[in-house]
Amino acid sequence: MNLDAPDPVEADADSAAPRGPRGIQSVEVGGQLLIALAHVGRPMALKDLAREAGMVPAKAHPYLVSFGKLGLVVQDAGSGHYGLGPLALQLGLISLQQFDPVRLASAELPALAQQVGHTVAIAVWGNRGPTVVRLEEGPTAVHVNMRHGTVVSLDGTASGLLFAAHRPAAEVAQVLRAESGHAPDAGFAATLAQVRAQGWAARVDGSMPGVSALATPVFDGFGAMVLALVAIGPSAALPVDAASPLLAPLRDAAQAISRRIGWRG
Repeated sequence: MNLDAPDPVEADADSAAPRGPRGIQSVEVGGQLLIALAHVGRPMALKDLAREAGMVPAKAHPYLVSFGKLGLVVQDAGSGHYGLGPLALQLGLISLQQFDPVRLASAELPALAQQVGHTVAIAVWGNRGPTVVRLEEGPTAVHVNMRHGTVVSLDGTASGLLFAAHRPAAEVAQVLRAESGHAPDAGFAATLAQVRAQGWAARVDGSMPGVSALATPVFDGFGAMVLALVAIGPSAALPVDAASPLLAPLRDAAQAISRRIGWRG
């Protein structure tokens, strides 16, 4: 017996992906079932799950039996449908705890500032409303009275509008009253509805005359907005409409960070 001979399963994986690190092909094949369950987001019948994973039911079933023993999947006794199990839930929660969205976004800021050609910032929701926690200057100079910890206007900034569109209405009303002395009106509600529909927010000459901003949201695995990525620049040089060349890189960066912290879109 040749003890140095490669394992047949591992050898198959090598032939399928010769340039990558060696893996176990059967694990990757069975993993497609877990990916399918995560993608669809609901329990599925065996035939539907197998089809979603690109295999026949007879091939999928043994994998599901093994995953069931590990707690990665569970089978409903009544319908027979398969769903993600308790171990999958535990792994997901642990993964969410390991990824700090601000840290992930901060790592992207220098490259993003160069890509959009303007100063970019990270804003989170703090005790008094939208709060800047990181600022990265871009090649285009902009003079703003802003630093880490600055609380920005809810109505007068792009990040403020973005948070107002995604935070609970009562919370938004409380912050707006403290900021401006009045409650949200129909015009403000219409603006927030537009922000939610288009998926981004902008402000031209808002809190700071001559300065405009464009912001995109980052969502966590529960669909809650956790931070805003904001491009800030001189109003004359920073386009903020739907055709803005800044919108795509901001949105791509926000969605990439969102996916890393569990958002499924």
